[in-house]
Amino acid sequence: MEYANLRRQAASLKRSLFDQGYLDEQFCQIEDLQDETSPNFAEEVVSLFFKDSVRLVTNIEQAMEKYPEDFNRWDAHMQQLKGSCYSIGASKMNNECTLFRNNCGQENAEGCMRSFQKVKREHAILRQKLESYFQLLRQAGPAGTATRPAGK
Repeated sequence: MEYANLRRQAASLKRSLFDQGYLDEQFCQIEDLQDETSPNFAEEVVSLFFKDSVRLVTNIEQAMEKYPEDFNRWDAHMQQLKGSCYSIGASKMNNECTLFRNNCGQENAEGCMRSFQKVKREHAILRQKLESYFQLLRQAGPAGTATRPAGK
């Protein structure tokens, strides 16, 4: 009974991540790749994403400090982060990366700074929410198959 309740909580949290725009269908596709031989595949992929994205955020930060208004360099670094976001379905982060890149294209340093702060904030929020989600799933035990949020 406890496990069923934990599963419901995890499903509700996942649904809210979709409803609030944090995740998109790509995340479900990653979960679909889980099976008996790799039951934690999605968590492992997301863990790798966060490990890599921390490095990419640091690279962007350093590029912005060392190369003021080198918009091409900033954009190249952000393009890598945007690709990583896309690969796991981190849609809110992906959208913020796009805004940053648009600001680079307009050579708008102030806009880039604002966008970058939003990218970092969305990164922190997503990390916390996904850690909670995977913690609930671990507590609930093996699931069987991934479920999509209603209407997705």
